[in-house]
Amino acid sequence: MSITLVRGLGLLAATAMVIGDVIGTGVFLKARVMTCNVGTPGLVIAVWVVGGLLSLAGALTYAELAAMMPRAGGEYVFIREAYGRVWGFLYGWTRFFVSGTGGLAGLAAGFAIFLNIVSGGALRSHAFSIGPSAHQLSYDGLHAVAIGAIAIVTLVNCAAVAVGGRIAAVLATLKVALVSGVGFGAMFLARGDWAHFAMTGAGAACDGVAAAARGGLAGFGAAMLGALWAYNGWNEVTYAAGEVKEPKRNLPRAIIGGIAIIAALYVFANVAYFHVLTPAAVAGIPQSSSVATEAVTRFLGASAAIVMAGALAMSIFGSLQVSALLSARVPYAMACDGLFFAGLARVSPRSRVPIRALVVQSAWAVVLVLSGSYDTLTDYAIFAILIFVALATASVFVFRRRMPDADRPYRTWGYPIVPALFMLVAGWLVINTLLTTPGRALAGLGLMAAGLPFYWYWARSAVSPALPETGV
Repeated sequence: MSITLVRGLGLLAATAMVIGDVIGTGVFLKARVMTCNVGTPGLVIAVWVVGGLLSLAGALTYAELAAMMPRAGGEYVFIREAYGRVWGFLYGWTRFFVSGTGGLAGLAAGFAIFLNIVSGGALRSHAFSIGPSAHQLSYDGLHAVAIGAIAIVTLVNCAAVAVGGRIAAVLATLKVALVSGVGFGAMFLARGDWAHFAMTGAGAACDGVAAAARGGLAGFGAAMLGALWAYNGWNEVTYAAGEVKEPKRNLPRAIIGGIAIIAALYVFANVAYFHVLTPAAVAGIPQSSSVATEAVTRFLGASAAIVMAGALAMSIFGSLQVSALLSARVPYAMACDGLFFAGLARVSPRSRVPIRALVVQSAWAVVLVLSGSYDTLTDYAIFAILIFVALATASVFVFRRRMPDADRPYRTWGYPIVPALFMLVAGWLVINTLLTTPGRALAGLGLMAAGLPFYWYWARSAVSPALPETGV
């Protein structure tokens, strides 16, 4: 009998993974740029609300898909079943080699940066170089900490998935407490004024914000991108759909409930920011600081910078742990289909998790950390990932037409309007990216297309593919 994954994640753990994956640094950093984009507190709050509603529209759609096909790989499965194996492979290829592992490398680097602030810059002071003098590569303590963080979360996630779920629940609880604490502290412990909501951020420095992205529809669109970045990750719990208990009931509740909690926290935190800071003060915050730090300074004093740096490091580490756990299920599912390295389809007989997929994923993420290329790669991959998100959302229409009598424990609320709205926004983002940064868009397509020769190799040499586990 083959060894398969087990359904060890309950509703609490699945919801915690949504919250833990999504809440990173966006809610603490993005208000500055968004204020520069739209000008007034009211519009900033409106952007967070609209971003939350759009994310909820996507969550409502994915809830139907995940409950209908609760298998490891999530979006990979939706795209494969709707459009064929080649599209499923290209999605998994792009996620594994670029966006997923690049995201892990970026999170690990961010963790090291904030930990360096806590240490007073001690990590950056330990530097060394390797290689010939003409082509030396320089590394410091930041690289060591980033690699160490990847190794730790990989080791943790090699334990039974229930252990990873419990750790995710603890870290998600700390994140909720952090966002709530910043909001309540700014609202009730600092001196604030509701009159700030009648002011504008006009005239602020707005370092690093292009004039073309300030005001009007363009500014609102730019602010929306910032909000959607902060909401990003709610879909990734579907990668572990094969390990969620009672998935037809718990997956929709986890995805929808997680987004609702996150949206409420985001709106509350931003209301608190503007209660204690004028919009001009928010827009004028240096890029090296964060809105949350400035707000916390109003009631904690000079120690706020160190406290917030430590809090942000914890928040990023939580996202790293959840993202590493979930993302490894995509190459595992591909390997089960015979479309990736066969060894990655192996499940540990002891912990019942895909340890090889976790280790290979972490090894590639470490390569990206050392190369320093993860930011560029993920920027390039955004265009391709937007296309795949639109395709995954559109698959609900494909399945409704192709399999009208399939078991659907949950049906998308507001169908077909809700998924159509989400698709329109995703389509707009794709077109906007193509028009505003055509070089990046074409590079993203190039990275995606680079997987085709590998697909042809694996597809031709694959034995009859094993189905991704059901976990039952």
